[in-house]
Formats: sequence, C-alpha cells, structure tokens
Amino acid sequence: MVSIMFEKPSKTPDWQPQADSVQADQRAAYDGMRERCPVAYSDFLQWSVFRHQDVKKILLDHQRFSSKVSHHVSVPNGMDLPDHSIYRALIEPYFSEQRVAAFKPKCQAIADDLASQLAPNESIDLMTDYAEPFAARLQCAFMGWNEELAPQLLHWIKRNNKAVLAADRPELAHLAEEFEQLINVQLLERRNNPQIKDVTTELLNEVVDGRYLTNQEIASILRNWTVGEVGTIAASIGIIVHFLATNQDIQQQLRVKPELLWQANDEILRLHNPLVDNRRRTTCPVQLGDQEIAPQQRITINWIAANRDPEVFEKADQFILNRDQSENLLYGAGLHVCPGEALARMELVVVIRCLLQYSHNLSLPADQPAQLAKYPMSGYSQLPITL
Repeated sequence: MVSIMFEKPSKTPDWQPQADSVQADQRAAYDGMRERCPVAYSDFLQWSVFRHQDVKKILLDHQRFSSKVSHHVSVPNGMDLPDHSIYRALIEPYFSEQRVAAFKPKCQAIADDLASQLAPNESIDLMTDYAEPFAARLQCAFMGWNEELAPQLLHWIKRNNKAVLAADRPELAHLAEEFEQLINVQLLERRNNPQIKDVTTELLNEVVDGRYLTNQEIASILRNWTVGEVGTIAASIGIIVHFLATNQDIQQQLRVKPELLWQANDEILRLHNPLVDNRRRTTCPVQLGDQEIAPQQRITINWIAANRDPEVFEKADQFILNRDQSENLLYGAGLHVCPGEALARMELVVVIRCLLQYSHNLSLPADQPAQLAKYPMSGYSQLPITL
C-alpha cells in the first residue's frame, strides 16, 4: 500500500464531468472545454487538462508530475523512476516483435471464429456480438487462461466502469479484491501444475531485486493489461467500424487496400480516442495554461481533446489518411508510453481486416441509432451494424 495524499483546493468547479450533457457526447464536451477552459477544475477529476501542448508538458516532465496517484500498488503505471524502469524492463519483453508475430495466428483464429458466425446482411450489436467477446477472448488467449473466463472479465470491467462513474469507493475496493482473487486462482493452478507453460507462468517466475514477484504485483500488472486490453481494444473496434460505416468511400478503399489499415486505424482513433484519460499528481507548484496549481493536486490528462487539438493537427476533426502521426497521443508519450503498442496495432489490423473480408458492406441501420459510451469508457456502448 502506497500512502498518497491529495490536497483538495477550495475552488469553485469549472465543470461537471458526470453531467448528463457531458456524458451524452464526451468528444463534443471535451472539445468545448479545450477551447473554453483548457485547464479546468472539478470535484470529480480535480484538474483536467485538454490541450495537446499541456498534455505533452505533463507526459515529458516526470519530476513535477508524478505517476504515483493511487493508494494501491500499480505496476508499472503508477510508479516513478527508478522503480518504473525496473518493472518496465520486466514487462517489455512480453510485447516484443517476436511475441507479437507469434501471437498473430491465434488472434486471427479468434477473429475468424467470431466473424464466421455472423450471417451476411444480418444486423448485430457490434459491441456485444463481436468487439467485446473478441477482446476478452484475446486477453484469455494471450495470458493462457481458459476462454470460459472471458464473460467473467467483461462483467467485471462493466461493473468497475459503473463504480468509477459513480465514484463508489467501497465498490471499487470490493472489485479490486475480487480481481486479485481471480488472479490468485490462476496463479495457484500454475504453482500446482508446473507443466503449464504460458505468460501467467512466466510472470510467476520473474525476479525483481533478487525475489519473485508477489501475487499483488502480478495482479496489478494483469489488471493493467486486462483493463487496457479488453476495454480499449473493444472500444477501438467499435470506433473504427462506426467510422467506416459512415464513410463508405474509405471503407471500400480499405477493402481494396487492406495494407492501409495500419495508418487508417491510427487516424480514426486520433479522431475518437478509445481511452478517455489518465492521471498524474503534482509534486511542486506548477503552471498549466493560466492556472497556478499547488503541490499534491490530481491532474487528469484528457486524451480525447488533446488528440483533436487544432493547434497541433490541421483540420483536426477530419480524417486525413496520410497525416503525420508523430504527435498522435493514441499510445501516450514519455516513460509511460504504452508497452503493448505493437500488439494492439496488430490486433486491430487483424480484426478490422477480418470484418471487411466477412462482410460486403458495413452500414448503420437507420432505425437503430448507436449509443455513445459513458465515462470512463469511450466509443460506443451499443453499435447496431448491418453486415
């Protein structure tokens, strides 16, 4: 347990992140905040930062903006130097080029299996019928877990998201304990059966400072991977498919030239980031925009608004296939840039290419509107699609 003290300022809130008007369309709300109040205070998130230049400033300044923001162990996301480097070096090999290549056939098999069950011209809810099962099964396959765990992971994530939006701390604590128990079952199974060889077993055998990782450390790593993998991959699939269904010319272009999916996916997800935000903590007085912020304040980085900033991206709200993506914060920046970036890109290319191959035309039914997701999720909670 890490002792973290936040000092709540006596300030009138600039906005209400949980308001219905914000949750009805998060992208529009965050765009508005970026232009109207780019560094904004709320009781729910404390200081939210919406401009790209301010977000980059935070991401690259690891001294004044700490990643230790939780009372609970968070490996390595919630660590600063030098601990972060030690644990980051431990997990990076799991996402190496060789690992990604080796996992690609399994990823393809899951995508093909789900897509083959979809009937031509059928209308489905893409999120519940394809995106979420794909992401959950993928995580189980990567970890070496039985696929029967996939529905349990999805159920846990949805309960956790609901508790985050409600700021229900007792429920969040209960869910954290529940996840640790789930991981403990997987670890005990592998301790009792040394012949099981998978990623989970490998984590059991990792050594830091001359000792094996604790169950709590492994659970923390796997919670980051699970929430990140299942939640953001599912959201990304929904965002990309919705975009293609509403931009038929681009959809057909990618059917003919699927090799363009790598850059197309990055640009589509720049327009609608699958991850809403991340947190930091000030370690000293800082200036962000026109705001003087005291030490021990919670800072919330808003990825969605930053990646749509017209000061950085020309025609920021438009899809430009050959756009320079060097400032795209889809996978973050700095020490905490996403270690699974190559894995996620591969998975998204595989799954979108598969959907294009198994369908003649992805379109939105006129009588079944899509439902946008609510915080802390991005993308769509329901996405009716006709194949």
